[in-house]
Formats: sequence, C-alpha cells, structure tokens
Amino acid sequence: METRRLGRAGVKVSPLCLGAMTFGEPDEKSFMHGVACDEKTAFAILSRALERGVNFVDVADVYGNDGLAERVLGKWLHESGRRDDVVLATKCRFRMAPGPNGTGASRRRILRACEESLRRLSTDRVDLYQIHMQDIEVEEEETLRALDDLVRQGKVLYVGCSNYAAYRLVDSAWISRTRRLEGFATLQAQYSLMVRDIEREHVPACERLGIGILAWAPLAAGFLTGKFRRGGPVHDGTRLAKFRERFAGFDNDRGWRVVDAVVGIAKEMGATPAQVSLAWLMQRPAVTSVIFGARTVEQLDDNVAAADLKLTPEAIRRLDDASRFEVGYPYGFMAGIQGRW
Repeated sequence: METRRLGRAGVKVSPLCLGAMTFGEPDEKSFMHGVACDEKTAFAILSRALERGVNFVDVADVYGNDGLAERVLGKWLHESGRRDDVVLATKCRFRMAPGPNGTGASRRRILRACEESLRRLSTDRVDLYQIHMQDIEVEEEETLRALDDLVRQGKVLYVGCSNYAAYRLVDSAWISRTRRLEGFATLQAQYSLMVRDIEREHVPACERLGIGILAWAPLAAGFLTGKFRRGGPVHDGTRLAKFRERFAGFDNDRGWRVVDAVVGIAKEMGATPAQVSLAWLMQRPAVTSVIFGARTVEQLDDNVAAADLKLTPEAIRRLDDASRFEVGYPYGFMAGIQGRW
C-alpha cells in the first residue's frame, strides 16, 4: 500500500486509517453499545490490518466505557510487540471524569488526559495526539502550549485537532507560528459523499496551511455501503438502526441519488459501494488518510481493497454531480462570478 505524509509532518501513514472506536464490548452506558466487537475480534482485525499494509490506527479516550477501546488497543500493542509498526493516534477533550475539570481542553485536562491514555495504551508516546473538539471556553494558546510541552517531553510526537471550526483552525495556525509552538499537522473531520460541508472553508484552509485532513465517517454510518435502498428497511444491528436520526438526514432525494451513483459505478468497476466511496475520498484535495471502522475481518478486507481502486475522471465527475450540495452565501455568489470560491 502507498503511504503519504501525515499532513506537513514527516512521518508516513497509509491512506486508510483503522478506526478503533468499535474495539471492545461496552455496556449500555456507552454510545457504542451493541455496535462494537469483542477483544478477540479486535485483535484479529488489527493483525490483519497491518498484514494488508495499514499502519495508521486512530482511537480516543472516550471510546467505550472508561477508555475501553484504548485499553483493548494497548493490550494488543503490548502482546503483539508491534508498537513500532503502528502510527498511533488518540484524542482527548470530551468528558472522562465528573466535575468541572473532567472535560475540556484546558492545560490541566490535556496533561492529565495524555498520561491516562499512555497508561491505557501501554506505550511511552503517542504519535499523533488530537484535541477532539475545540473548546470555546479555553484560549487556543493555552491548549497549544500544553500540547507543545507534551511534544518537548517526548510523550507526543505530532499534534492535531478534530471538529474545529475553520476560523479557529486558522487562528490556531497563526498562534502556533507567531508563538513558536507546535502546530496542528492534521484536522480530523467528518467527510463523505453525503457530508461535504468542509469543502466550503476547511479544505481550502488545510491546502494553504499544509494541514492533512483525516476523514471520519467516510461511509456515512453505513449509508454508502449499498445495504440500504429507498423505501427499504433499516436493518437491525447496523449503526443507522441505532442512530435513526442520522438515517433520516440521508433519506432524501440527494441521498438516494448518491447511493444510486455509488452502486452503479461499483458494478461497472467490479468493486463494492464501500470501496468506491472510500476511493473517492482518498482522491480529494488535502486528504491524508480516511478513517474506516470494521467489526469483522471480512469488513476490514473489503474496505482495505479501496486503496487499490483508482476512480476514472468520469466516475469522479458522476459522484461529484450526484453529491453536489448547496454551498450557500457567499460561496455561491463568488462561484457565480469567478467559477469557484
């Protein structure tokens, strides 16, 4: 499998990243209850991913009960002896403890969260440490200084962010440059044929700043796998069956137009709809890696095959047209004058 630079960082990662959110079997208190896999399956998926050339794994402290996904991943890293073969990414920001300081992106919270993740992951460093969402109650410089200290201590090698507004991302880049602090190498954001909103501001900003995009939910919670049809049932055991409000957001003319295009191109190319959807993302500007999940080894193999699928310009045009979205003002106004924004 080819590799790419992790944004502007020097380390190389696979264009597909294994998301570990489904690792472990959390109880009903977790949002992943009923849609995850057991530890044995997670170990098999991890081993197979490395065998297939995926060297990039992403997790977060909040996945599963009490850091369950990190603990499962850490146990595999320890038992397999494959730590140096993995570019390991995790995140902090959301609530992990009671009280006013059990959540957020303050210096106090970040430093403690990192230590706890290192312990759960059975490692002495995190390759990519990310802020899971901007914290509007904390100055960005405080967040960046805490991350910079972790880099200087060797506990973190690179830093990134996730779910940031474009204005905050640009402000963060300016602060890191003018204060000589470690800046974000990556932005992890929701991006798929169904959710293209970041193309308004984030993608142009990332291209200019050299920040690599890590796309999450690339299959729109399974909507783009070809399992669903207009007017058909939402199958039990799927993520969209658990989060039906997300399905309702896709269940419209645009959504089914996208599915029809994906399924049609998949048939023409002898691929699966999931592979087509992932391949489209891997060919988008500024995208470093696409984060996919798997609950079985078979799902992993199907998704990883997308790395070898090269869509033709005509296929990309058809997918772009089918998934076209209303860009709104001022983007539409500018595009009407100059053809783009």
